[in-house]
Amino acid sequence: MKRPQSNVSPDLESWRASAGDYGNHALDELLAGRLTRRELLRYAGVLGLSSLAFAGGGLLAPRTARAQSAGKPGNQTIRVAHLMPAGAVDPLTVTDAGALCLLNQTGEFLVNDDADGHLQPALALSWQPNAKADVWTFKLRPGVKFHDGQPFGAKDVVATFDRLADPASGSAALSVLKGVLSKGGTKLVDEHTVAFHLDAPNGNFPYYVSSDNYNAVLLPANYAGNYEKSFIGTGPFKLEKYEARRGASFVRHDGYWGDKALPERVQFAFYADEQAQILALQGRQADVMGTFTVQGGIGILNNPDFKVIGVRSSAHRQIHMRNDVAQFKDKRVRQALALALDRDVMVRGLFKGRAVVGNDSPFAPIFPSTATSVPQRKVDLAKARQLLAQAGVGNGFDVTLTTEKYMEIPDLAVVVQNAAKAIGVRIALKVESQSQYYGAGTYGKSDWLDAPLGITDYGHRGVPNVFLNAPLTSGGTWNAAHFRNPQYDKLVAQFVATLDVAAQKQVSAQIQTLLLDETPMIIPYFYDQLIAQRTTLSGVHFTALAQLYFDRATLSG
Repeated sequence: MKRPQSNVSPDLESWRASAGDYGNHALDELLAGRLTRRELLRYAGVLGLSSLAFAGGGLLAPRTARAQSAGKPGNQTIRVAHLMPAGAVDPLTVTDAGALCLLNQTGEFLVNDDADGHLQPALALSWQPNAKADVWTFKLRPGVKFHDGQPFGAKDVVATFDRLADPASGSAALSVLKGVLSKGGTKLVDEHTVAFHLDAPNGNFPYYVSSDNYNAVLLPANYAGNYEKSFIGTGPFKLEKYEARRGASFVRHDGYWGDKALPERVQFAFYADEQAQILALQGRQADVMGTFTVQGGIGILNNPDFKVIGVRSSAHRQIHMRNDVAQFKDKRVRQALALALDRDVMVRGLFKGRAVVGNDSPFAPIFPSTATSVPQRKVDLAKARQLLAQAGVGNGFDVTLTTEKYMEIPDLAVVVQNAAKAIGVRIALKVESQSQYYGAGTYGKSDWLDAPLGITDYGHRGVPNVFLNAPLTSGGTWNAAHFRNPQYDKLVAQFVATLDVAAQKQVSAQIQTLLLDETPMIIPYFYDQLIAQRTTLSGVHFTALAQLYFDRATLSG
């Protein structure tokens, strides 16, 4: 049936002609007021329509993969005060913020998830799904070479993703790719075309091969390891020197396929913690630092020599309650603890407003698929006490909360402890180093996955799929809550397989409602990703996943 064209601009009708059924469904949602323009752009990027964007009141303004040069390359050095990598820097195994940011200095992805949450072409020029969304075909950028002169092509994409999807490789990306893409599923179509044959339909698959999946930097097919010796990639910088536990420097790569980087060099110095980074910034030993936290850097926030810049994100904390231990078997107890927390106070106190309240599900406000019809949970101490009494623990109980020493989490643990005290729940705190908390990262060998009550940090993702699967499905590799709910598993599978954004919102409303009822975990807020820099530095781009890009950076004065 032909759609009505009344009140539709010619630009929108032109978009209809090339957008396909799913794109047109999304456009209908926009015109009905159920989807914002920003949400439509994010969704268009998933479908491979990222060359279309709003300009003024219309569509069809081109977006480029990288900002065009604002000046000529110079001989400047940008100095970065950076968190020390937790271990060896290797794209296959990296999981920490200190290491993942180093990868994108020299490496590139098929697709970039930018600071606005839009997917942008990078080493892939375009992508599209088949009707079932279980095969996604990507067209690659021609004329690209690795730093050692090897041409980049489809064979390198196949080798990279076979390595990441191999259960025997030790790949950290398996937490993302398991059940989505198996080894052998990435097929070479021709020299500049690859097809990803998925384990199951997936409506958000381009995010899995984007900068969101920070392990997925493209490496040569003949890559044999020892990454720290070369930092081999296709990016605008190449390795000058890497010294474990000390620092790294990267220099402009004049053979880059795109715009030449503006600074000659980016120099990273590694520091053990945020306070040491801040001191380096204040002492003029650095120009910028990432992973900046409000509560740790009040002196920077109030100093006119520095500026703090933020981007909205889906990064959050998960307060899990093990559903299979005596204290939390009854969902009314879990609901009571959730009702004891004042999320607005957390956002104001821990983040000075640089966060938004959460509603105990992984659906962040920035996701187009997040349903806004689900009521927001608010603090209600009387209801919490009533629920505890109904569950037979009106006098409260004792429990230990185990968590990690990272960013604001120890402060959050104290907030939870005090809030629980108001409803009679007595919490003892056990705050560990990150290595102690995560342990081996497997059940029975990790305080993270074994503790009856814990707080875990979750970094940003452009879509909720990973958050929905790994920590909450019955077979999830990160299911610290030991949550088992067949109806939830079924809904998540339905959500993941759905391409249409309107249908995604309908399913997400059901998931959000179920999680509010079951409350296997509490997600009190989603916080902004921040960086701090000297006012003399401009042109730094960064993502909500703490990746820093310096190819457009310049220093003045």
